[in-house]
Amino acid sequence: MIGAVNATVGSTSLGYQDIIDIIDDGDDFYTKPDFMNRLKDNNKLNVNFSTEILSAGWYKGKNFWSFNIGLRTDIGANLTKNMFTFLNEMETVEENWRNSNYDISGQQLNINAYTEVGLGLSRQINNRLTVGARVKALLGIGNMELKLNKVAMNANLPSDARINQLQDPAYLSSLGVDDITKLRSEIEGYHANLAVDAHLESSFKGLNLKKEDGQDYISDFEFESKDMGIAGYGFGIDLGASYKIMDNLTVSASILDLGFISWSKSSTQIANAKAAGIDMKGSDYTSGIDPNNIPGSITAIENNIKDLQTDANGYMERVSGGDVLDYEMLQLRTEEASKSRKSRLASTLVLGAEYGFFNNKLAVGVLSTTRFVQPDALTELTFSANYRPKSWFNVALSYSAIQSAGKSFGLGLKLGPLFVGTDYMFLGKNSNSVNGFVGVSIPLGGRKANKEG
Repeated sequence: MIGAVNATVGSTSLGYQDIIDIIDDGDDFYTKPDFMNRLKDNNKLNVNFSTEILSAGWYKGKNFWSFNIGLRTDIGANLTKNMFTFLNEMETVEENWRNSNYDISGQQLNINAYTEVGLGLSRQINNRLTVGARVKALLGIGNMELKLNKVAMNANLPSDARINQLQDPAYLSSLGVDDITKLRSEIEGYHANLAVDAHLESSFKGLNLKKEDGQDYISDFEFESKDMGIAGYGFGIDLGASYKIMDNLTVSASILDLGFISWSKSSTQIANAKAAGIDMKGSDYTSGIDPNNIPGSITAIENNIKDLQTDANGYMERVSGGDVLDYEMLQLRTEEASKSRKSRLASTLVLGAEYGFFNNKLAVGVLSTTRFVQPDALTELTFSANYRPKSWFNVALSYSAIQSAGKSFGLGLKLGPLFVGTDYMFLGKNSNSVNGFVGVSIPLGGRKANKEG
């Protein structure tokens, strides 16, 4: 085989276009009722890309050896409905931030990218049992884990009209003892709280955590392609076996991508936001307000309301950014990595069975796949039918019941050295899962004769 490319985009609830909008961080997609209605409490999305840059296989005695160089990228995220509700209401309800109660905790982002160099061996033990294994050296390109463990806000703040009134000399001069007593109680009821507990671990050479002048927290992520390189090393292994229960019935099992990558300390950056919250108490703005001293109270009200307005504006700027990943709200502060870190691969468990007809020119099968990606494992059950009248011409039709919510099908075609296909056909922008693969395979030499081992 010269090379192949496989790309998959999928979600438990979101459509293909929704995922693209989230990745692009569009400005208004979360204001659309159709988008909000599709959301579940927790919305998982995954983007996977793999390519075989080069691969080859050959027989030597009873063994079949294979070699490959490939690139793998896995992106996984958990996004809660509460977060999109927060973005929606902040965008569509004017000054909603003044009287709000939101908890958008639980967001998570995972990225893992690496190159693998693999050497595989498959051996036919007898005419029924075949076993195989592949060992892989891994060159880490990058890994990132971002967890928003807690992001919660609660506010009760005066409107602009009320603040203007409390700064109007004519209004203040009309206040009596009872008015000042009530006003003091009103101010004591104002509050604004923002609690943030977020953690970022990144191991990417060439990834810069940018800060704006005068700020000590991250304002953006920026990649410098000239600085990119190997950020870690690891090891992986694939194991598999197939067994012919009868001449036409074969079962198989495999576990793929067992392994890990160790990321170097020098390429690792860590950031936290545990001490970056806001805690505004109304009682902090009542100093000097005393019903028994009306002239002094008027001066104190003017000064306290100015301070309250300044702090309220700071709270507003912090919580009303309108971005899925809001750096201003999180205010992640970097710290030096004390050691290297490890990440595991997204292992996959595959169980299958196939029954052949007409000398195996036609076959039906079932395949169970469980992929242990982040943040949660993905399970799929696929039914397939394969027609392979010639070695140079195969066609397959499949139906996957879970990830596409039963609303998609797959199609594959091998024509000479070219093979193309999809496990999840693109059926419009609301497709939950979309997948495609293409490759070229050029055989060198003849087939191995089937002998009993």
